[in-house]
Amino acid sequence: MKQSTKYSLTVGGRELTAELGKFAEQANGSVAVRYGDTMVLATAVMNKTPKVGGDFFPLTCDYEEKFYAAGKISGSAFIKREGRPSEEAVISGRLIDRTIRPRFNHQIRNEVQVVTTILAFDGQNDPDIPALVGASLALSISDIPWDGPTAGVRVGRINGKFILNPTYEERMASDFDLLITGFSERINMIEAGAREIPEADMAEAIAWGHHEIKKLIDFQKKIIAEHAVPKAVVPVAEPSPELVAFMREKIFRQLEDAMYADAPKLEKYALKDAIEAEWKAMAQEKFGDTITVNSIEYVFHEAVNEIVHRELLQKNKRPDGRAADEVRLLSAEVAIVPRVHGSGLFQRGETQVLSVVTLGAPSDEQRFDTMEGEFKRRFMHHYNFPPYSVGEVGRMGSGGRREIGHGNLAERALFAIIPPREEFPYTIRVVSETLSSNGSSSMASVCASTLALMDAGV
Repeated sequence: MKQSTKYSLTVGGRELTAELGKFAEQANGSVAVRYGDTMVLATAVMNKTPKVGGDFFPLTCDYEEKFYAAGKISGSAFIKREGRPSEEAVISGRLIDRTIRPRFNHQIRNEVQVVTTILAFDGQNDPDIPALVGASLALSISDIPWDGPTAGVRVGRINGKFILNPTYEERMASDFDLLITGFSERINMIEAGAREIPEADMAEAIAWGHHEIKKLIDFQKKIIAEHAVPKAVVPVAEPSPELVAFMREKIFRQLEDAMYADAPKLEKYALKDAIEAEWKAMAQEKFGDTITVNSIEYVFHEAVNEIVHRELLQKNKRPDGRAADEVRLLSAEVAIVPRVHGSGLFQRGETQVLSVVTLGAPSDEQRFDTMEGEFKRRFMHHYNFPPYSVGEVGRMGSGGRREIGHGNLAERALFAIIPPREEFPYTIRVVSETLSSNGSSSMASVCASTLALMDAGV
């Protein structure tokens, strides 16, 4: 075993330590982060060769909760081994993913996996913050190409005073639960639940939290400087300059005109698809086997991305003609599904969500047996995103990481308006079915669910 090195920093009145060189020596990078008596092992590994046939950056973030971390054995009578991740674990994994993913070159095709394993849980300090710091450090001290470090903090407020990384008990008394992540210059992820606080207060909390993030960044930079590892040189799927120049010469202006044509949206989609098909044929005829189909498609979609961003940022102009602050056409209906306890249909532009409410007895509460303990939940929001909602064929089944994350996002918005048990003792389940999606179906779920809840008399 290598000699380990330990670093410490006071964060929110508690000591955060990072220990290198003690665990997982075969990983490209590994670090154990402890906050209070909560301890997380973070590892980062990259395959040595690119993934064959891939047309995206293959990054995986796994967040592993262990019952032993809390000194528990699973409450199931028959299964004592950890099973599929809890919804909370999926959400924490998505938090890490959404924070670190933008700092990679997305043209890398080597698979990268970041695993954060909860080794100890003290019942007070949420493991997600030390897990995020650990993931950042593991990547930073590895040879994996990555533009870090990054960090995150949770901010609460009790009696008008901001609290950094509040404990579970403090979060229950806080006006809001704000989680922000980013790097020294700016923030790249915000997630929050609040009890209707003024916008200015939230902005102040974000600025205060970002100041604390900078301290965590400086802490990591000191460690990285002492454990610097040359970054590996990996092949990237960059298109050739000749292909980009050919695209700009032959189709860029034509594509721009089609995207902002004065025509119905479906007609513009058809026109853009025709231009893409023409572009693929032109590129393959000129370059033959010297370029891949993925490169041809990438150049086209990058051109679309460039045009949309330029027109919006410079001219405040969207492809459908709306200004940046102009909302799509809205419509809403209630009580459209028979027999159910409540239903609401909300549509914004081409995004359409149907939400249905079911009321049950108090005994219908959902029971959780997790690392943190055993819990009951009387309000649930479940979100579904079937492939037909975007006109595609795909797998149907239980919700994946996206459905769990979006469902939780909407649930946090709805939770603040659910009446307390003393006033409304029923168990409440809301299911949001995305029937059509063209932008922010999770927020449409909040609106449809609100309609359905009122229709059910909640």
